[in-house]
Amino acid sequence: MNSPEYIQTSLAAALSLGMEKGRFKDRVKLTGLNLLLIYDKPCIGKCAYCGISKNRPVTGGKKTFIRVKWPTYKLADILERTLTYPHSFQRICISMVTHKDAVKDTVSILQKIKDKIDLPVSLLISPTIINKKDVFYRFKEAGADMIGVALDAATPALFEKYRGSGVEGPHKWDKYWKVLKWAIEVFGKYKAGVHLIAGLGESDREMVNTIYRSYTIGAKTHLFSFYPEGGSMLQDHPAPELLKYRKIQIAAYLINHKGQSPDIIKYDRNDSINGFDYDLDELIEEGFAFMTSGCPGEDDRYAACNRPLANERPSEDFRNYPFVPDSGDRETIKKQLESLLS
Repeated sequence: MNSPEYIQTSLAAALSLGMEKGRFKDRVKLTGLNLLLIYDKPCIGKCAYCGISKNRPVTGGKKTFIRVKWPTYKLADILERTLTYPHSFQRICISMVTHKDAVKDTVSILQKIKDKIDLPVSLLISPTIINKKDVFYRFKEAGADMIGVALDAATPALFEKYRGSGVEGPHKWDKYWKVLKWAIEVFGKYKAGVHLIAGLGESDREMVNTIYRSYTIGAKTHLFSFYPEGGSMLQDHPAPELLKYRKIQIAAYLINHKGQSPDIIKYDRNDSINGFDYDLDELIEEGFAFMTSGCPGEDDRYAACNRPLANERPSEDFRNYPFVPDSGDRETIKKQLESLLS
């Protein structure tokens, strides 16, 4: 069962299309349909935290990704369901894996989607297998409107440790930035996004510096909170404290959406954020800073790719809200930020 005929989709998407049984947490609706390429031979990446890493053993007969199964279907069946079954999708995202056929198969899948479905389509690309800027013209001509680059680690050292030579993986920090710049040149400023995972061992200042570097070249940050994947090399690595993550969310939102300079961010001697020269009550009242960040849908203020429960379990507080926080949610966020507001 190989792409492009077959595709994996998230459990949330399969539930939304009535292809799996289950239900969402209250108020949660999936607004982004995520599709993941699949091959008999696994992704050649060996990223220490990833569920589809070549280094990760099969768990219970199947691998999970973001801690849940990603069922495999025929692409034609997914498209038919998307056309005929009630859902809330505002965008589709095709995620490549690091495989020699991924570029041509992504183009094929993209064309088939655009022939049938009137939704914007993003591509989460694999920079390691992209060696020419011309590839992005092919993606654009086939119908993609935005590009995502999963840099993930905020520093060269952490990238090397968890994605490169530290795990005998193929990925290179400089190559990712080079390919990101190609994407921006072809698709335009802020039509490319950078995935960053908070909590891999970086300081707050290092994370902010990478967010700002991305923004200055034309890419907004799609921010994730690290959450350990069972069976991965980092299965025992802790998630960052919620307050720490909230501070990074605020910093990213101020840079990406409020046009603020990092100069308004204050740090302690350990390079941890301890304040902002900005009215945080205003941000809390809006709520958007604490939502999932990613490619937009019908409202440019927040992401269509809302990835519910990708950063926490259903019993825990949302780290990335998959909907606009209501008054009760905003009170919860205010309590979580109490030490910054006093």
